[in-house]
Amino acid sequence: MAIQTIGIIGAGIMGNGIAQVCAAAGYQTIMQDVAEAALERGIKTINASLERGVRKGTMTEAEQAALVARIRTTTRAEDLADADLVIEAATENETLKVKILQGLDRILRPGAIIATNTSSISITRLAAATSRPERFVGMHFFNPVPVMALVEVISGLQTSEATAQEVAELARSLGKTAIGVKNSAGFAVNRILCPMLNEAIFTLQEGIASAEEIDAGMKLGCNHPIGPLALCDMVGLDTLLAVMNVLYTTFNDPKYRPATLLQEMVDAGMYGRKSGRGFYSYAK
Repeated sequence: MAIQTIGIIGAGIMGNGIAQVCAAAGYQTIMQDVAEAALERGIKTINASLERGVRKGTMTEAEQAALVARIRTTTRAEDLADADLVIEAATENETLKVKILQGLDRILRPGAIIATNTSSISITRLAAATSRPERFVGMHFFNPVPVMALVEVISGLQTSEATAQEVAELARSLGKTAIGVKNSAGFAVNRILCPMLNEAIFTLQEGIASAEEIDAGMKLGCNHPIGPLALCDMVGLDTLLAVMNVLYTTFNDPKYRPATLLQEMVDAGMYGRKSGRGFYSYAK
C-alpha cells in the first residue's frame, strides 16, 4: 500500500512536529485534536519553526506556504477516515490512548495502519485494543521532531513484518533513521535514557550539586550536547514521570522508582518548557 495521506492525533509538541516533517516530505497531512485552540497553537508552532528556516535561507516563503497548505486541521476524528496511516500522539496515558485507538479503529478502512508515538506503553497491549493488531505498530519520534534524526519502529507480538517494513520505509522518507525495536517497556532509547535523567534528579534532590553544576558536569565531562536536567525540561517532566512509572511497574525493580522531587514538581504543574517552569524558568 502506497502511503499518501497521514493523520496525526494530537497537536501538541510531538503532534505538530510530526505533522511538520510529514508535510515537508510531501505527504497530505491531517492534524486532529479535540480543541481548536490546540490546533491553532500547533500551526503557529510549525510556522515559527519554518520561519527560522526562511531567515536562514534554507527555505523560501513560497515553500513555507506550500508546506503549511499540505496540513489540514480538524477537531473531528471522522476526518481521518481516508488516511493511509494515522499516528497517535496524545498524552502518555494508557486509558486515554486506548479510548482514542478504539475509536480510530472503527473509522479507518481495513488495511490502514495505526501507529502510536507512545514513549513506553506496551505496543502489544495497545494493539490488542483494536481489531487490526497486525497493522498496528509503535512509531516513536523524539523531541524536537524536525531536528531529531531517530524513529524507533516497535513491533508488538502481532505486528506483521510487512507493517514494520512499511513504517520503517515511511520514516526514511521523512529523512529519519529507523531502528527496529522489540516491544518492551521503554523500548530501547528510553529504557536507557529515562533512568539516567531520573538519577540526575536524585542527584539534585540529595543536594549533591546544583542543577547548573549537574548539567555542566554531564556536558563537559561526558560530552553530552545538553545537560540531563535541561533535557528533562525539554522532554516534559510529566512525560518522564509517566515513563518511569511504566518501567517501575513493569519490571518491579526499585532502580526504576521515580525520584520524589520529580513527582513533587509534576504535582506542582512544573512540567518544564511547556509550562514555563521546570528545573529552569522559560519565558511564556
